[in-house]
Amino acid sequence: MLVADLLDSVGSARAQMQVETAIDAKEVRVREQLAALPSLIVAFSGGTDSAYLAWVAHEILAARALAVTAVSPSLPVSERRGVEEFVRQFGLRHEFIETDELSNPDYVANRFDRCYHCKDELFTKLGALAQARGVAAVAYGVNLDDLGDFRPGQEAAREHRVLTPLLDAGLTKADIRALSRRAGLPTWDKPAAACLASRIAHGIDVTMENLSQVERGEAALRELGFRQVRVRYHGPEPSGLVRIEIAPEELPRALAPEMAARIRDLFKALGFRFVTLDLEGYRQGSFNPL
Repeated sequence: MLVADLLDSVGSARAQMQVETAIDAKEVRVREQLAALPSLIVAFSGGTDSAYLAWVAHEILAARALAVTAVSPSLPVSERRGVEEFVRQFGLRHEFIETDELSNPDYVANRFDRCYHCKDELFTKLGALAQARGVAAVAYGVNLDDLGDFRPGQEAAREHRVLTPLLDAGLTKADIRALSRRAGLPTWDKPAAACLASRIAHGIDVTMENLSQVERGEAALRELGFRQVRVRYHGPEPSGLVRIEIAPEELPRALAPEMAARIRDLFKALGFRFVTLDLEGYRQGSFNPL
């Protein structure tokens, strides 16, 4: 090995060690904050962030931690199954509760603040559960990267005084994935999975019907072997348009004529008139205001 190569290797190893040391320090802060709590309810959606938070809360608080998952038409069946498998694998105390955001006209209207009304419903229910059970606090898995996105639900969390241990510790999404991988959590590399309502274009009412169309469309794409997908619903007739986002590295396969025809036929069968593939590929928040 050349001296220059050796120095590069040593420098890379030192940089990696510094990164890991910084992540370790953040994890210590999370654990210290949780250890100071008498008891805790964790809002557990099943995604990477909430899974890590639910797991570490269980590690620290044991039976004094309760992971709670909200069930509504905006939660895909596949996500519920994933939650059930996770809590079974790691022995978490867990419950499902029902939320009823579809009864709120402000949520159904699907303006830019829809997420606020969804989280307000969730944290109202979790707060009531905490009070009934004598649980000291409620927490959710917001992280540092989320501050750079349009997330009206964060305002609802602040109003309900929901704790944010991962954010308080300065953990990023990459940090949480690294810690999850180290802990052996199967969610460490799970693709982002926002609620189904986030797929409906703003200004179009959120309904049981269009949530079901989106869910069935994404399930069909995964059955074709695509991993990171979004089915963006742009309206019922007369437009009847669906915009499909697929991870950029998976797009070439989706654009192959035979596969494109299969995707077209699947979505036509779901009731869409126009089936489009977004050439920018998957990206979070493509319906967010610019």
